[in-house]
Amino acid sequence: MTIDRARVTRRGFLGLGAAAGIITLTACGSDSDDSGSSNGGGKLVMTVWGGEPDKTAYQKRIDLLVKKYPEISITLQLIPGETYEQKVQTMIAGGSGPDIMQVAENVNVYSSKNQLQPLDDLAKGAGIDLEQQFGPIGSLYSYKDKVYAVPDRSGAMITYYNKTMFAAANLDAPTADWTWEQTLAAFKALTVPGKQWGYAGAEWWAAWWGFVYQNGGKIIDDSGKPAANSDPVVEALQWAGDLVNKHGVVPTKKQYADFGADVNGDAAFAQGKIAVSTTGFWAISGLLKSNIEWGIAPFWRGKQQAVTAFGSGLAISRTSKNPNAAIKAIEFLSSPDAQKVIIETGQDVPANLEVQKGDAFLKPTWMTKPVAMNVFGESSAFVYRAPFIPEWNEMQKAFENGLANFWLGKEDARTALTAVQKRLETIVKPAG
Repeated sequence: MTIDRARVTRRGFLGLGAAAGIITLTACGSDSDDSGSSNGGGKLVMTVWGGEPDKTAYQKRIDLLVKKYPEISITLQLIPGETYEQKVQTMIAGGSGPDIMQVAENVNVYSSKNQLQPLDDLAKGAGIDLEQQFGPIGSLYSYKDKVYAVPDRSGAMITYYNKTMFAAANLDAPTADWTWEQTLAAFKALTVPGKQWGYAGAEWWAAWWGFVYQNGGKIIDDSGKPAANSDPVVEALQWAGDLVNKHGVVPTKKQYADFGADVNGDAAFAQGKIAVSTTGFWAISGLLKSNIEWGIAPFWRGKQQAVTAFGSGLAISRTSKNPNAAIKAIEFLSSPDAQKVIIETGQDVPANLEVQKGDAFLKPTWMTKPVAMNVFGESSAFVYRAPFIPEWNEMQKAFENGLANFWLGKEDARTALTAVQKRLETIVKPAG
């Protein structure tokens, strides 16, 4: 599976391949119309995005839920990722929002509009321990000290490397302790001009933001104000850009175009043109079909460890008539029994740390070669808390537009980020 990382934004990075319209599936429990029951039973609607693999995985989890709690029934609606946010907001505005809804980086687009129910008390009452079950990402879907979603899927960005190229360059496998200096030296050793490149690149925000946080910086500071042109951010972005335009260890846009239509870093790595690619779990399925010898390792470090996490959470809309049943369902869906289905179907990385450390994840039945799946669990300790602000969509657009010339080598990081900072100051409203 090849993912266009430019498209994998604000939908949890995994919402591609969706069907053309809403797919509705139902798992039936009780036939009674007990939508307002206070005892945790009733009929619920759950919205998610995705395609056929997602439909299969979610439905299997819901079937397990209904088997355990026959007093609950859930109608699952799959909505194309491209229209998900608009569709769900329209449903909520009309008073018929889903009881349970999948959210990702855009969680506070909803919560800031009072479209989600705070889950602090509900989660506590259901016995959900966010920190114990999910580690650093337990509070990821929070806003103004309130929790709005329970983590469901979450895998850190990891390093994929070409074992054959590393052996030819007499290099050991990458590790989490690699510094920027060691990483650059390895990329140079792995690059053969015009033939192969050391790294796929970091133009995707999820990659270069990791460098920012490794460098002690933040995209949004602790007061809620943009910090795009602060020194740590500028240094990190410049380091990422220099990999392309100064050191030549990353293909240029023209060189990527010469590889073929729609060939991105993931595809170029699978074709054996690139030695190192940093991306998510989803690359594994395609690589199992490739002819290269590859392995995975944790993301390297800067001044400190930091890595972007990909995934999504489960929230309860403000219009839900039965939040007690909804949180009961979420509690089960976040439990090991249900979370194992996520990896057993090859859908994604389960957010539950217990599952990440168990055999179901470390040795999936569909895996056809030895892969160090423990890398995901190790990396969970390095995940930084990304700024999931209400203006997430506008912020991403500002970076995308404002850095276009930088990635082409036409501007330095300071110049580009100073302009982006001015734009963000008109967009981002500090939390208060």
